[in-house]
Amino acid sequence: MIRSVLIAVFAFFSCLVNAQSKKQLDASQIKLELKKLNTLGAVLYVAAHPDDENTRAIASLASERLVNTAYLSMTRGDGGQNLIGPEIRDLLGLIRTQELLAARRIDGGQQFFTRANDFGFSKNSKETFEIWNKNEILSDVVRVIRQFKPDVILTRFPPDERAGHGHHTASAMLAQEAFDITNDPTAFPDQVAQYGTWQVKRLFTNTGRWWNQTINENTPGVVTMNVGTYNTLLGKSYSEIAAESRTQHKSQGFGSPGRRGDAPEYFEFVKGESAQKDILEGVNITWSRVKGGDKVQPLVEKAIREFNVDNPSALVPQLLQIRKQIELLDASIWKTRKMADVNSLIQGCLGLFAEVTTDNYWVTPTERVTASFELLNRSAVEVQLSGIKSSDLSMDTAVSATLKNNVPFTFKSKKAIRSGKDYSDPYWLRLPHSQGLFNVPDQVNIGKPENEPSLFVTFNFLINGEPLVVNSPLIYKWTDPVKGELSRPFEIVPPVFVNLRDKVLVFKDQASKEVSLLIKSASERALSGTLKLVLPAGWKSEPASIPVELGKRGQELNLTFKVMPGKEEVTTSLGAVVEIEGKQYDQSLLTINYDHIPVQTLLPKAEAKVVRLDLKKEGGVIGYIKGAGDDVPAALRNMGYEVWEMKNEEVTAVNLARLD
Repeated sequence: MIRSVLIAVFAFFSCLVNAQSKKQLDASQIKLELKKLNTLGAVLYVAAHPDDENTRAIASLASERLVNTAYLSMTRGDGGQNLIGPEIRDLLGLIRTQELLAARRIDGGQQFFTRANDFGFSKNSKETFEIWNKNEILSDVVRVIRQFKPDVILTRFPPDERAGHGHHTASAMLAQEAFDITNDPTAFPDQVAQYGTWQVKRLFTNTGRWWNQTINENTPGVVTMNVGTYNTLLGKSYSEIAAESRTQHKSQGFGSPGRRGDAPEYFEFVKGESAQKDILEGVNITWSRVKGGDKVQPLVEKAIREFNVDNPSALVPQLLQIRKQIELLDASIWKTRKMADVNSLIQGCLGLFAEVTTDNYWVTPTERVTASFELLNRSAVEVQLSGIKSSDLSMDTAVSATLKNNVPFTFKSKKAIRSGKDYSDPYWLRLPHSQGLFNVPDQVNIGKPENEPSLFVTFNFLINGEPLVVNSPLIYKWTDPVKGELSRPFEIVPPVFVNLRDKVLVFKDQASKEVSLLIKSASERALSGTLKLVLPAGWKSEPASIPVELGKRGQELNLTFKVMPGKEEVTTSLGAVVEIEGKQYDQSLLTINYDHIPVQTLLPKAEAKVVRLDLKKEGGVIGYIKGAGDDVPAALRNMGYEVWEMKNEEVTAVNLARLD
């Protein structure tokens, strides 16, 4: 039981490290991480949406109190508005997910989600729970708590109507209910076998907002935390860091100014063991909380004292000694966390660079990948490359190469992708979902903010004869003449994409209508197949099928069918599929590209909504003022209207008189 829990927790934190990886540590960050290595505590902040989190509290807890800090958002913000583009609903949720991850990279927190879908404003928690399916979301909250194992939970909102939004209220209610059952082995017992149970010490509400503005440090049951402290290592106050973090919510228009000076935050005690002055009061955050940790702590304290910012690599022998002592500890969440932390510190102190890039950002499951390897030891410490492995690339190579100080070691290799790898589209959007709950059949994904990278390479090093394992995801890099070096995730995609030009088609009578499609190759080899439409019963197309010939990756074809609708009025869907070598492909390609987040690739079904109705059209010209993500003008044009998408200055009495 203990071993299986350890394996599950180790895999969970490995995915966090990989999915939310940090850049190369500089000397000040190394010093900060050393101080964190000496602190054993965890806090989980809980709210409903992206932008609900208190970034000042998260930044302060992560880098002042030095505890592992995470934000659990019930939703991905799918029901909000979009300031920066036309994406709404699921696509907006994908953008806001990445904005949260960008925020966490700045404020030092980790990120979790439940499967709840943000379906828009909710009047109360009763409505929210009915649409979300309360028990499913409660199980997700319990799962994240059992995985992350926080000492303290902080909720952003009160568990009643004062929160002002049903999702807000529900997030607090779920956190409180989960607090009571995470240590109960009969509650969601399938999780217990994987993650064990866990008892949180106490729960607070981050109060003092619109629902209680009279609260202060003298209010009974309230603990005050100064989140405006200045961090000399980071050169910023936590309020300044929080402003940078909050500004990542660009789709919401949440650009925030940096603030300086003391800034109190108030936390009202709700459940568990009470606290008088500190939210972590009575929580053992030293190495003595784990058996044998008393031998680790003096080694870490010595490393902190002796760290030399001018020569970080001089600390490597001490870090290896610390790691040996941690390895002797019994299995626990803290052994897992601190092993990952000390390995990251060893790599940072060495200035050890390990990267794998490829010359294409897309590849199909049957292709071979050309990977370019770059390894660099930027220290005087002896670093030996002893092996390279990748189950994803069917690679297991024993190599012996000494990485000399600041001398790059580079090579290329072309390998086949392991069969059975999934496509790289977001895991929660692969299947149709209900209004309130995403469909995630693989429960190991629940809680994760995003997919793990598509392909990994594992480097085995020897540092002064001691092993160091570094995992590096495969990425695509290029140089923009204005923006400089850029990168995007490497992705596994189908060999061909099928995009219908129109997402909504209106047949106002039995007259035929042309349906246009764009076919695009993602394969390095020539493709030959057949394109067909998937039509409602009683509908026909001319021709019945069209041959498809694609010679190389990136080649596109514009093809058109004439579709004859049936006699009956109906609202349904029309699909498209390409058959190649006996296999059918019906994925379209949708890319989201903004400078502040990584490029996002979706593979929705190649479908369009179709409406057949006996429409009696009056008039010919319609004036329209668009809203965010508004596709109504296209639908009106489908009906046969001329649509004037009017700008503000065009809405005049004279122009309005020209409209029908």
